[in-house]
Amino acid sequence: MVYIRGTPQAPRCGFSARVVRALSELGCPYGSEDMDSDPELWATLKEINNWPTSPQIFVKGEFVGGCDIFIEMYKSGELHEKLGIQK
Repeated sequence: MVYIRGTPQAPRCGFSARVVRALSELGCPYGSEDMDSDPELWATLKEINNWPTSPQIFVKGEFVGGCDIFIEMYKSGELHEKLGIQK
């Protein structure tokens, strides 16, 4: 699940766009939520995850962080391993 600014079809920030692009390259189905459309959700996510920026990314229900961490996991193959996808 990815909490992004905008939608996968029209991300509203570069970080969200990078995450969406990586997920598209993986070909892995995922859920998304537009944090801009729900300020209460955005405030709750920031507080619960102690993470002040977007996007916020969960892999198999586990909060992994934001764009930089996610992209590093993608590049290193760690993300593929977590998802059971060949690199």
